[in-house]
Amino acid sequence: MELEGLWARVLHGAASAAAPWEWDRAAWAAVRARAVAPALEAAVWACLAMSVMLVLEVCYMSVSSFVAVNLLRRTPERRYRWEPMPSGTAGGQQDDEEAAVGGEAYPMVLVQIPMYNEREVYKLSIRAACALTWPPDRIIIQVLDDSTNPYIKELVELECKGWASKKINIKYEIRQSRKGYKAGALKKGMEHSYAQECDFVAIFDADFQPEPDFLLRTIPFLVHNPKIALVQTRWEFVNYNICLLTRIQKMSLDYHFKVEQESGSSMHAFFGFNGTAGVWRVSAIREAGGWKDRTTVEDMDLAVRASLKGCQFLYVGDIRVKSELPSTFKAYRHQQHRWTCGAANLFRKMAGDIVRSKGVTVWKKLHLLYSFFFVRRVIAPILTFLFYCVVIPLSVMVPEVSIPVWGMFYIPTAITVMNAIRNPWSIHLVPIWILFENVMSMHRMRAALTGLLETMYVDEWVVTEKVGDHVKDKLQVPLLTPVKPTECVERIYVPELLVAFYLLLCASYDVVLGAGHYYLYIFLQAFAFLVLGFGFVGTATPCSCA
Repeated sequence: MELEGLWARVLHGAASAAAPWEWDRAAWAAVRARAVAPALEAAVWACLAMSVMLVLEVCYMSVSSFVAVNLLRRTPERRYRWEPMPSGTAGGQQDDEEAAVGGEAYPMVLVQIPMYNEREVYKLSIRAACALTWPPDRIIIQVLDDSTNPYIKELVELECKGWASKKINIKYEIRQSRKGYKAGALKKGMEHSYAQECDFVAIFDADFQPEPDFLLRTIPFLVHNPKIALVQTRWEFVNYNICLLTRIQKMSLDYHFKVEQESGSSMHAFFGFNGTAGVWRVSAIREAGGWKDRTTVEDMDLAVRASLKGCQFLYVGDIRVKSELPSTFKAYRHQQHRWTCGAANLFRKMAGDIVRSKGVTVWKKLHLLYSFFFVRRVIAPILTFLFYCVVIPLSVMVPEVSIPVWGMFYIPTAITVMNAIRNPWSIHLVPIWILFENVMSMHRMRAALTGLLETMYVDEWVVTEKVGDHVKDKLQVPLLTPVKPTECVERIYVPELLVAFYLLLCASYDVVLGAGHYYLYIFLQAFAFLVLGFGFVGTATPCSCA
């Protein structure tokens, strides 16, 4: 009752006062001390505990990847046996006897290209796959077309027929429905009789363009090392310099490959399959149970199940495959939701299986449950938004709660420095990257909670929009160009604007009534939310409702 009376005094003072500073400060201070401060104090220490877990994980990955590659020189060729494929058999002129003997030395390879209404890029991926250097009778190109647009479907089929007329072994496959999305398409593709005769399968999304020697550089790892089930290569981006959004994405993905994938490959022979630009051993896919469509991260699902079967994975960063980054904020949001929600949902579904799995060391189980899933897929997205966009701004209104300098400054600085040193050419973009990632953390936190709780949109799958060959014609824009949000309502993002309003209130309070410690950071973060909330980021592409 006493607390209700204090709240009544505060609200009455706020309603009758001509300015905020005329409120009943004594009543507000009492409410803060008895109700707000304890809850906020608990939130602060929870965030600090998560921060410690995250910084330790980041330090471990950064140090292990740097030491393994740069100091110990543990390159893939040194760790595993690699010998070039027999010369003179992958192409060129040779007599029939030599071709027959050499062809047997080459395993059968299936190249799968799943696509869905990929009008802008379907030619790029098919052309690159058909140009791969490999004996023509030992490779099959399989285009898995789930397009719902009849015109696009006809274009893809004509493209396949064109390459087939050039004596390329290419198969055009369609399904009656899109059940299971990409996982369903890949699973259906593996059911064909010709696919079951293949030893290895290379997977490329529709916007990926492998170099002709891709198979010659990756397959030998699988041929000479039976324990290796997957060879993952690095992504390279053809449109990274188109706008600020793509440059920031490149920073994050470069860190992912240089640190997360490299450390996982070097220390545990395990990492999450990226879904494309990789080569799988077909027998390993079968042993793991094949493709499953229970989450939106079918690639990670297969990787975890294969790892529990004792398979090893290898990341080869020297092999790069060209691809395209989403250049609109809307497309990037959908992509991040799918990746974050799917990973959290997979954690929910597989945690018990990991604990109960036999023949797996306790160390590996701990790495999967704690490092791979809990810290990186749950703690990271939740902590970033909760701490830096909610708790710290709110603390300026509650002086009874203080945040230790090591949690407020040292830990985020350490994480930022470890990211910056792996992206030296983009160090000038680090401040903008921090603000942008904090904005995106709102969507990632919501996606992670959606996956953990299996609420609405847990199975939402939106294919990332691509531009392809039109990239130079449509996307030559400055670093920060407005996309004219008034042209379409969907370019205004209400959640970002609401958070921006909250941050502006907190920053203003800190200037007028607070200690003035954090207002500069909070104002900058509010500005970042406003910029993204009004759609002033990415490229200006035609609106879907225009």
